[in-house]
Amino acid sequence: MDRPVMHGRGGNRPESKDGEADMKIDVHAHLYPAAYLDLLDSFGGTGVGTAIARGLHAGDTSEDIDRRLAMMDKAGVDVQILSVSPQDPYFQNPDQSLDAARLANNILAEVVKRGRHRFAAFASLPLPHIDAAIAEMDRCFHELEMIGVTVSTTILGRPLADSWFDGLFSELDRRGAVVFIHPGSVGLASSLVTNSRLDGPLGSPFEDTICVLQLIRAGVPERFPGIKFISSHLGGCLPFLSKRIDVQAPVFMTSTVIPSVEAKHLWFDTVNAHPAALRCACETFGADRLLLGTDTPYWQGDLYQLAVDYISQAGLSAQDVERIYSENAMALLGAKLSQAGAVPAR
Repeated sequence: MDRPVMHGRGGNRPESKDGEADMKIDVHAHLYPAAYLDLLDSFGGTGVGTAIARGLHAGDTSEDIDRRLAMMDKAGVDVQILSVSPQDPYFQNPDQSLDAARLANNILAEVVKRGRHRFAAFASLPLPHIDAAIAEMDRCFHELEMIGVTVSTTILGRPLADSWFDGLFSELDRRGAVVFIHPGSVGLASSLVTNSRLDGPLGSPFEDTICVLQLIRAGVPERFPGIKFISSHLGGCLPFLSKRIDVQAPVFMTSTVIPSVEAKHLWFDTVNAHPAALRCACETFGADRLLLGTDTPYWQGDLYQLAVDYISQAGLSAQDVERIYSENAMALLGAKLSQAGAVPAR
């Protein structure tokens, strides 16, 4: 494996009034090491396939890491939190799941270690195998200094809200863990989406929407309040459909919980790039629930810049912009980021 040579912070950071560099923390960034993708394929592959991931220059080679750092520097991004989703280590065979998860986590931990101050990572879990997932989570938190876990909206066809995962949620709750939720099949498991190649523009945000509502319907945030859930892509359609969902809650909810109220207990990344959608999410969830996300490497170059810049160009207050860029992430993850060496200790 080509070992990446990490560089220090490059480029000029924007200066705030007090002379300190403004910080930007990107919570939604993917890394796809070739060795890990090879192992997935040797086990029969994932539902999304690895072909696209292989062509995104998103590996752990020196060239790919330098390219990533240059893109971060240009956009003024200080830290990326890496995950391998949706290339998740989910197999019916528990040994295959564990082998894949451990390889992914070991490689990400090495990238983080070599690139201190620029990267942190979410651990992948060998699901749907709960005991193995808890053991791997423990290893990642204590030995690899990972700052949370990433899970899919569905695991081998089973919704994340399924009671099968309550044992995992219980352990995550006990630890007060951060859980980054990313679309799984990215096509809503529907030929209506995939046949029209609408996986990216529609399938992913629809999966986000459905997963969050399923979690709320199952009472997961209420029963496991210690878990800090982060949903991708502004929560999909949730901001736009919030009132409609509340009005129709008696049709699908099994309790008197109001979905829009419960949703405010989660966090949401900003991958979207539409200023009106961001403003809607701010009004719906509150600016304190939004976190900068870019979806790199799917958004690269000018698109990466857009994913960062649109937040400051959406007509929000300077205070809300600063919250989204870094303050919310620091409040949620600051101690863990400091422990991992991604930000100075506070």
